[in-house]
Amino acid sequence: MTDPDRPEANPARPSRSHRAGDGTGLHWWAEVVLILTFYVVYSAVRNRFGSESVDVSTALANAERVIDLERALGLYLEPGLQAAFLSQRWFIQFWNLFYGTFHFALTVFALVWVYRRHPHMYARLRSTFLCTTGLALIGFGLFPLMPPRLLSDCGQFGACLAAIHPFVDTVGDFGGLWSFDSGTMVKVSNQYAAMPSLHFAWAAWCTVALWPVMSSRAGRLIVATYAPATLFAVLITANHFLVDALGGLAALAAGHGLSGVLLAGWRRLPTGT
Repeated sequence: MTDPDRPEANPARPSRSHRAGDGTGLHWWAEVVLILTFYVVYSAVRNRFGSESVDVSTALANAERVIDLERALGLYLEPGLQAAFLSQRWFIQFWNLFYGTFHFALTVFALVWVYRRHPHMYARLRSTFLCTTGLALIGFGLFPLMPPRLLSDCGQFGACLAAIHPFVDTVGDFGGLWSFDSGTMVKVSNQYAAMPSLHFAWAAWCTVALWPVMSSRAGRLIVATYAPATLFAVLITANHFLVDALGGLAALAAGHGLSGVLLAGWRRLPTGT
């Protein structure tokens, strides 16, 4: 008779050591420190080269390049998409709330869920998440991009571009949990960190992380709709262009590849035993 608690008796069932995290080399406190340290460094670097350190004309020129590219590809749908819903105040406010909260909440949930329930998958997924975020930081530095919501800011350019780029800053006009218009946020945050869209990259990462481990139909439905909902949110709030989202997917794919290389190198290091 085989012992059902032994991993070889039921390959689909994690061993006790995996369920407890004992056999993976993972420690929850070390993971918290790692991710928080990474995010603090990421935020400091991202905001160190914030809006005030970026030439506005460069960010605007890059936005116009993106628009020209989307027009050439037949993908410039953002103005019409946003305009179709601007009369529905409650609808816009919901997506402002979605944009400002789900980005962090669902990502943290995915990290914790995989760590607790499927620790044997965690190291690769966590490393992919960190690599993707780091690569996005490089993109922000190399290609500062003015998001659509700033293109109609008359005060910023002296000549209003609203007639050319009829976007609305939905958080500023309809309200949300935060606003980039405050003096502190303008100085500290990098409003031109739009390419790639880290919102969409993280949402796609959540799908990759959670889809294989969701057994219920309801859970899989939520996971399947989260990334498309995030794409809709970043477009309707005019925080990103569609090409930014494609850039987010490219960053995720590159992050996945890089994480594999880094983990393979880590495992080849001598353990001292």
